[in-house]
Amino acid sequence: MASPKVLPPSTLQKLATFKDKPPSTPPPPSSSFSSSSAAVSSSPLDSFAADPVFSAFLSPDFDSAQFCSQALTSNSAASRAEHLQDGIRQLEKQLRSEVLSRHGGLLSQLSSLRDAESALSTVRSGVSSLQSSLRRVRLEVAEPRRQLHAHTVQLSNLHHTADLLQFTSKLLRQSKKLRDLVAVGSEHPERLDLAKAAEMHREIELLYEEHDLKGISAVQEEIKWLSETGNRLRSEAMRAVERGMEESNPNDIWCGLQVFYNLGELRSTVDALINKYKGVGVKSVSAALDMKAISASTTGGFGPGGVQRSGTPQLGSGKRAGEALWERMGNCMEELHRVVTAVWQLQTVLSRKRVPFTHVSFLHEVWQVRFDAYSLVVLESVDVELPSPSRESIPISPDAEGDPLLTDRVWEALVKSFTSQMKSAFTASSFVKEVLTNGYPKLFSMVENLLERISQDTNVKGVLPALSPEGKGQMITAIDMFQTAFLASCLSRLSNYVNSIFPMSTRGTTPSKDQISRMILHIQEEIEAVRLHGPLMLLVLHEINTVLLLFAERTEYQISTGTEARQVTGPATPAQLKNFTLCQHLQEIHTNMSTTVSDLPTLASDVLSPSLGTIYGVACESVTSLFQAMLDRLESCILKLHDQDFGVHGVDAAMDNNASNYMDELQKSTIHFRSEFLSKLIPSSHTDTICTRLVRGMASRVLVFFIRHAALVRPLSESGKLRMARDMAELELAVGQNLFPVEQLGAPYRALRAFRPVIFLETSQLIGSPLLQDLPPSVILHHLYSRAPDDLQSPLQRNKLTPLQYSLWLDSQGEDQVWKGIRATLDDYASKVRTRGEKEYSPVYSLMLQIGSSLVETTSAQRHR
Repeated sequence: MASPKVLPPSTLQKLATFKDKPPSTPPPPSSSFSSSSAAVSSSPLDSFAADPVFSAFLSPDFDSAQFCSQALTSNSAASRAEHLQDGIRQLEKQLRSEVLSRHGGLLSQLSSLRDAESALSTVRSGVSSLQSSLRRVRLEVAEPRRQLHAHTVQLSNLHHTADLLQFTSKLLRQSKKLRDLVAVGSEHPERLDLAKAAEMHREIELLYEEHDLKGISAVQEEIKWLSETGNRLRSEAMRAVERGMEESNPNDIWCGLQVFYNLGELRSTVDALINKYKGVGVKSVSAALDMKAISASTTGGFGPGGVQRSGTPQLGSGKRAGEALWERMGNCMEELHRVVTAVWQLQTVLSRKRVPFTHVSFLHEVWQVRFDAYSLVVLESVDVELPSPSRESIPISPDAEGDPLLTDRVWEALVKSFTSQMKSAFTASSFVKEVLTNGYPKLFSMVENLLERISQDTNVKGVLPALSPEGKGQMITAIDMFQTAFLASCLSRLSNYVNSIFPMSTRGTTPSKDQISRMILHIQEEIEAVRLHGPLMLLVLHEINTVLLLFAERTEYQISTGTEARQVTGPATPAQLKNFTLCQHLQEIHTNMSTTVSDLPTLASDVLSPSLGTIYGVACESVTSLFQAMLDRLESCILKLHDQDFGVHGVDAAMDNNASNYMDELQKSTIHFRSEFLSKLIPSSHTDTICTRLVRGMASRVLVFFIRHAALVRPLSESGKLRMARDMAELELAVGQNLFPVEQLGAPYRALRAFRPVIFLETSQLIGSPLLQDLPPSVILHHLYSRAPDDLQSPLQRNKLTPLQYSLWLDSQGEDQVWKGIRATLDDYASKVRTRGEKEYSPVYSLMLQIGSSLVETTSAQRHR
């Protein structure tokens, strides 16, 4: 069965578009086409859109194959085909209606096409006529144009030839002048003006290059001679520059640079010079650490005694190789100094000399300056005052980042090479590593002297120095690895010695005096090796500080403790003798190191201060318990003073010249201490040592303790005063002979000497006595209780304390706090007097108030300072 005729989807879509298109402005009424549009508006498309079959044809994504497939599978293909035929007939009917309704408009459009075709025929005829006219004009103009072009070319050639003749003539004249100038210089070299000759040479070159005079036989002959002359000028100028750089002669450098500037080769020449000196410096660094060359120079070859693969000389040539290495290092430092100062001379001349008219420095011609604060220093730090327009006339490159100075470029290359060679020598050659590590102070001195010499030789007012602080630091950093190895070696040597005299396996080992002396000598040798190198010396002192702390730690570990180390009644025990020895060793180290440090700068003292303080503390710790035990013994003897009756009256008591029992015991104790302990601790020379200071402190404490408790004695009769005076004399004798010279004790001794006559003064004489100036106010106030009536109780009596308890309280209080306790007893006394109705107080009461008031005023003034 034949398939039904299906209307193409494009036709339906066009009709749908036509239908759905919204109406524009109304057409003119006279148009027949427009008048029929209203009738057509009711088309079958409206019914098609609502029909389930035809609506598919209006869809933009209509697929005919899919539509047919659905129709065939719906079991109604025949009815569907008939339905489509009806639709086609309706559409054809609609098309006929549309054509008929628009018949007039279509005829009108056809008439317009005929008119357009007639107009186009007329235009074609005009264009053909115009083309014919243009061909006639072209034939008439072509010949004159050809003749004009030929004459123009002929005139241009004439002008070019005339220019060539003119510039050739000028070049030959300039060459003649240059020949005459060079001829004079050949006969009289001293009269040859290299700068002028270079300027003329450059002019001739520019004439030749800019005007393309190549190929002219006369010119070519001159150019050949000009090339030879230019080489001669460059050679003479380079010799002048290098001579000036080597001999520090700015005039020679300036003359040579002027030649190259006139030749237009200033920057390239300076770059070549910089590269040359850079290469010389780098080569000298490489040669300094070339172990093969060192071995060859010391052994005459690579046979027996030559260098091994590891860079270590064979047996028998190590010393000579080491000396050769140091000699080469010295030569290297000299070469580096020569290179840097030479480049600085070149840079200085470039910065001082300026281009005429523009006033731009030559340095700016070879160094792209960035105008920051640093570059302005370069341009302004010259002796000659800059003309006012100089800054405006200096060309500034907008994208210049600032090239390094010439000296910085050379120094950077030298430091880079030096650092690389040092690292290589440190890792690849055990011999060089050992020599430079052990002799690091010498290596450091070489580098330091190099930097110092360069700084001094380039320290010129108004000119930048050759090296910046950063550049100097880079050179020092290059040898840091040897510094680290040297410090580690120093620490290892000293630490190993400390470990050898204090083995960790045994606790009871005590070093000998000879071992201590050798250790001190080793330390002093390490310091002496770096004494002249400030920064290095401080680093070495840090290592010595570590070693001294280690020694103090090991010594502290050896100190004996316990009752055996604190006993004071019998002879010195072995534990005490061991502590004495350790204390003396520490004293010797402390004394010698303090003396050594006293000759060094303050910073050196600060570095060793922690270790010396630790040594001092350990030395004190070794005997502190013994000294405290001796002092406790002497204080216990003095406390027995309160068991003595100083209030007894009678002639027998006054005539008794025997010392008190407590004083006799104290004297025996000091004699025992002197013979058994102090004689072994204190040197016979009476020098100021740690033990000497401890003994001095103990002696001062004994005098102060005695005066305190003597002032607390109550009652004190006239006979008691005499006994007290005898006891004080005995105390002075015992302390001075057995402990420490009393006249060197200062304030405690003056207080003892003053207290003796004070006890014999009348109460009315006390207030104006100059003896009170040497006594603490608390001592005077406590003594006055012995002169006061019984109802004026002392703080000791008021608080019901033992002399020892009250003494301990006094140790922890100041004079103002003591006065507060005394003032409380005075207030109690005044209250008792008022209670009894009495109107007069004891003279002692008024005197104590007066002394206390002055004490308060003095304390207040001290606090406000």
